[in-house]
Amino acid sequence: MYEKITPPTTGSAIKFENGSPIVPDNPIIPFIRGDGTGIDLWPASQKVFDAAVERAYGGKRKITWFKIYVGDEACEQYGTYQYLPEDSLAAIREFGVAIKGPLTTPIGGGIRSLNVALRQIFDLYACVRPCKYYAGTPSPHRYPEKLDVIIYRENTEDIYLGIEWKQGSEIGDRLIKLLNEDLIPSTPEHGKKQIPLDSGIGIKPISKKGSQRLVRRAIQHALRLPKNKQTVTLVHKGNIMKYTEGAFRDWGYELATTEFRSQCVTERESWILSNKEKNPNLSIEENARQIDPGFDAMTPDKQASICKEVQLVLDSIWGTHGNGQWKEKVMVNDRIADSIFQQIQTRPDEYSILATMNLNGDYISDAAAAIAGG
Repeated sequence: MYEKITPPTTGSAIKFENGSPIVPDNPIIPFIRGDGTGIDLWPASQKVFDAAVERAYGGKRKITWFKIYVGDEACEQYGTYQYLPEDSLAAIREFGVAIKGPLTTPIGGGIRSLNVALRQIFDLYACVRPCKYYAGTPSPHRYPEKLDVIIYRENTEDIYLGIEWKQGSEIGDRLIKLLNEDLIPSTPEHGKKQIPLDSGIGIKPISKKGSQRLVRRAIQHALRLPKNKQTVTLVHKGNIMKYTEGAFRDWGYELATTEFRSQCVTERESWILSNKEKNPNLSIEENARQIDPGFDAMTPDKQASICKEVQLVLDSIWGTHGNGQWKEKVMVNDRIADSIFQQIQTRPDEYSILATMNLNGDYISDAAAAIAGG
């Protein structure tokens, strides 16, 4: 079955049933040493993992390690540019799990990032990154102990999909020409915008399916947390990228208020319900005015739309969420991406789970790690 690797003769594979792992007492776990610092990190990490399992289970359970090859080490075994051999992919599929060290980004053509390639091959759409402070860790932040967040980073879409063309390439120039001469002029909201002819160009795909399956996982995770941590924040730049990042936010809210209707409340819904609880005689228009401070400056059509929203919330969920019931639900809100960088420093204890797209998640997780001393 394998060309240059041999599975252990002891241990058992992890099985999956209805999406949940069935872990034996002696699971076989493939490992990828990694490149660069991985050469030093992996041996030390393996000792820590083994010691932790020994301490936790008193010798009743033990990991059986299975060495596979990805990155520079794979090239040494399989030949030049064989960074991601089929042997290793087959082993991960057979045993259902793998752990890896840091991997090189190959120079030149072919695979741009081995990490991204693995995510896409195995559809690892949810990159879950917990970030909290542990006492004694040096940190540049004054109150790092207030940070305790879990970042759900969508891992298969966005600009990380890697669909782009170099400046001056034939296909890139053809695409720019098509956009400038046909697609942009045919879209009135783009006005007279044009893409400079000497541009490199990339595609930013954000799908409804990809967005909602990530938010679904984030909400499911929130439901397992203590009540004071049951908040999911949709992080986006929808004020600028309305049809990609803005759509991510909208699809996230749609999922929360349909699939998880009995378990979730949006921040805006909570304002409407709270206003009604504080003043049972509050009119629909006054409630709308309180949730939108600029209400009086809006057009009549916009005012009517806000009033309709208030009425719909009260009609549809007052019985299940009103009279304080919403306080026991998972709170779903959203924040603009750039503001999150400021808020995880100035008010980190207000946040729990941050669900976001690929690029935002990459940035935010590194920023959060720095606060915690990483």
